[in-house]
This record gives sequence, C-alpha cells and structure tokens, in this order.
Amino acid sequence: MSGYWRRLQDVTAERGPICVGIDPHPALLQAWGLSTDASGLEQFSRQVIEALGDQVAAFKPQAAFFEAYGSAGVAVLERVIADIAGTGALSIIDAKRGDIGSTMEAYADAYLADGSPLAGDAVTLSPYLGFGSLAPAFARAQQYERGVYVLARTSNPEGGGIQLALTEDGSVVQSIIDAAAEANRSSRVRAIGVVVGGTHESLGCDLSDFNGSILVPGIGFQGGRISDLPALFGDATDQVLAVVGRGVIGAGPDAGAMRAKVSELLAEAGR
Repeated sequence: MSGYWRRLQDVTAERGPICVGIDPHPALLQAWGLSTDASGLEQFSRQVIEALGDQVAAFKPQAAFFEAYGSAGVAVLERVIADIAGTGALSIIDAKRGDIGSTMEAYADAYLADGSPLAGDAVTLSPYLGFGSLAPAFARAQQYERGVYVLARTSNPEGGGIQLALTEDGSVVQSIIDAAAEANRSSRVRAIGVVVGGTHESLGCDLSDFNGSILVPGIGFQGGRISDLPALFGDATDQVLAVVGRGVIGAGPDAGAMRAKVSELLAEAGR
C-alpha cells in the first residue's frame, strides 16, 4: 500500500476532488423510507456507497451517527469501511478524536492501525488539547501509510472564537497549520492534512506554504460553493478535497439523482 497522500493524488486525478459525507441523520433515514435503527442505518449507508462508489474520490462517514445505535451501529460502521475499500474510493472516518497519553495511543490504534476494523484511509483529529498530544496518531499514520486531518478552521461560525484567537506568535489556527506543515516536512510522507471549512468569506489563515491535503467541509447545505474555492484557497486549491453531504445524499434514495448531483459538482470544479 502506498502512502495516503499518493493514494489521494491518484484517486482525485481520476475522479475529481469530491468527498461525499455519509451522515445518516434520522430525518434522512425517514425521508428515504427507512427505519431509524441500525438496520435502516446500514441500508442507507451501503446504498450511498453502491450508488457513488465508482464516481467519487472519497467518502466521509460521520462516526457519531453510527455510535448513536451502540454496538450494532459501530458494527455497521465497520462494514461500511470495508464496503468503501472495495470501491476504490478512500474512507475518511470523521471521528474528531483527540486526547493525551495512552488514551490517544488507543484512539490511534483503533482508527489507524492495520487489523482494526475501524481503520479507514484517514481519520479526523482535534488538536485542542495541544498539537503535540496527537503525536501517537501521526506516528501510526506514517507507520501504516494512512492519513489524518487535523481540525484547523472549521466550517461552524462558533469555531472562530477559539481558532482565530491571537497568541504571541499569531493566531491559533495558523499555529496548527504551520505545525502540520512542519511535521509533513520532517516525515516526508505528507500524512497530515488539515480541515478548513468552505463557508467563510475569508479563511483568516495562510495556506500558501501548507504541504498536505486540505479537507473542506460545508459545501452545499451549509452554504459553501465549489465555485468559491479558488478565491478562498488560491494556490492551495489543488490540495482541496471538498466535502458534500446532504447536498448529494439528500437527493436519494434514487441512485441516478445522487450521481447527477455529483456530476454537477464535478462540472463546477472543472471536471
């Protein structure tokens, strides 16, 4: 298996820079005519993958919607990760984990180590217990040729109060981006990406020297637009993987309608 950055480059070159969020809200399950239990969760998620698995570069299952159904839901997530692997798309597990010491080691093993049924191609992480606290996950990502995405400038408006706060060395968000870039330079494998939302008029951070993948949520339902990304991200636009959730899966359960939504987004991205 080649490193995450190389696999991502290959699949986006072939399919374009779209990642579909698998966010099985109870309301969506009901709209699809499915039960709001682990069975409906599984039908929903696997139908999305079956419909789009050969069309999109990646899927981003939101772990919370699976965890809400207890052990049965987590078992569904394991099967969903396996399904995604069979399509040639990448899986980014949106778990937003972050802790210290042995707890972070355990999270890293769960989501990044070979042999774990919860290990996808990448996982999202929260750095707000300190960027250095995520070191076990960085080490596992490098060891097992997987990736991580560190929350930097998130799509929700409430995040700005912390992320744009100033320290003696600049903003919090800039310190995260710069630390991720330095870790990528040191390892030379570019396993560390950042999450930067596409819903802002201005990002409030400088990505010109960033050297990894940029996961961009907020496209579609939250108001972000593919056409705005070049102005927002400038020279870093080629590193962007745009996440669309309800803007695509809301068109289901009709597979053709979901594929048509993805085609529209790809056309907007110039593909």
